[in-house]
Amino acid sequence: MSFELNQRLAAGGFDFGTLGRCRVLLKDNAVFPWFILVPEVEDSVTELHQLEATDYASVMFTIRQISEFVDSHFKPHKINVAAIGNIVTQLHIHIVARYESDPAWPSVVWASNAKEPYEKEAALAIHKAFQKVCVNMKT
Repeated sequence: MSFELNQRLAAGGFDFGTLGRCRVLLKDNAVFPWFILVPEVEDSVTELHQLEATDYASVMFTIRQISEFVDSHFKPHKINVAAIGNIVTQLHIHIVARYESDPAWPSVVWASNAKEPYEKEAALAIHKAFQKVCVNMKT
C-alpha cells in the first residue's frame, strides 16, 4: 500500500511528520490551534469504523496523544475532535483547541471566516514543542 496525502490537506498547513499510523498536520490558521491527523491507510477507507481493529486502536491512541499535547501546550477551554470528510473524503481527524474568547465560540470553526496564517517562527515553535513532547509518546 502506498500512502498519498490529499493535496488539499497538504496545502492547508505544516506537515509535522508521522505519529503512530497518522500523518500530523498543523492547519495554517493561528486563530485556532488546529491539528489534522491523516491515518496512513488505503484510500478506500473513508470512515473510522472501516479501519482494521489494530489501525483503529492506533489512530485512537494518536488522537489521545495529540489531544494531550494540545491541552498542555495551548491550555484551551475545550478540545473539539471530529472526523467530518464531507469535502475531502480521505479519512482525517480534526483536533481543535477552542477558547470561549475565540471568534467562532461556541459555534463550529468550519463556519468561521477568521483566518490568520502562522508567523514562521510561531509554527516552528509549535513544531519544536510537538517534537519534544510527542517523541516521548511514541507507541
